[in-house]
Amino acid sequence: MFFPTNKIILLISVSVVLNFLALALAGNFNQDFDITWGDGRAKILNNGRLLTLSLDKTSGSGFRSKKQYLFGKIDMQLKLVPGNSAGTVTAYYLSSLGSSHDEIDFEFLGNLSGDPYILHTNVFTQGKGNREQQFYLWFDPTKDFHTYSVLWNPQSIIFFVDGTPIREFKNLESKGILFPKNQPMWIFSSLWDAEDWATRVGLVKTDWSQAPFTASYQNFNAQACIWASNSSSCSSNSSNNSWLTQSLDSSGQARIKWVQKKYMIYNYCTDTKRGFHPECSL
Repeated sequence: MFFPTNKIILLISVSVVLNFLALALAGNFNQDFDITWGDGRAKILNNGRLLTLSLDKTSGSGFRSKKQYLFGKIDMQLKLVPGNSAGTVTAYYLSSLGSSHDEIDFEFLGNLSGDPYILHTNVFTQGKGNREQQFYLWFDPTKDFHTYSVLWNPQSIIFFVDGTPIREFKNLESKGILFPKNQPMWIFSSLWDAEDWATRVGLVKTDWSQAPFTASYQNFNAQACIWASNSSSCSSNSSNNSWLTQSLDSSGQARIKWVQKKYMIYNYCTDTKRGFHPECSL
């Protein structure tokens, strides 16, 4: 098919603009994050488009966002430690600080080669957690990058994997259940050794002959209310942030049920040894 030269130039120009916008939306790790520990084991590469964490027998590594957020839609693409990752934990979470902190967790528990990773999720309110739900993933998270997202707004917290909702923690304050809504949070991530509990409750230890272990990050995106100087960037312009009122429709609720039926391996709500949690009955 023949295209006039001016149309070809226009198509190329549009493609360049779209690629530029995609990179802008993806964020830049140099601009968005600080490496906080690891003594050189964490690296920002490719002009800020890639971040890697590594773990060896001496130390792991980690980073933290430069900004705090009070509600947001947070996306990050991760490629997890390949091969024998038993004993390692890759944590990616939002958290405030202090003994009464709020926290929203993704943790990826490593395993022996060929055995699946476990995705561990939790929600803390004013320092109290114990709301774990764990899942197997329906893909190999070490072969390619996959998107792990948190939607946190005044109505609920929803965890997503590649756009599929896997868990929802609703705001049930009207029923006397605490919900994270007053404490701004940073975004944290770390790769660390947890061989005493991470894999088969500590029965399988870290094989240090496989070190260094490396996890990779790209395409960070935050549609979020930035908290600075005791005020929110969304205060006077919330009408432009549709995620602030976003909730799961019937299709989303059906997808959560599908994931939890097929891939959930632990639910605090059904663990009678953990005591009664009122949100589980609502």
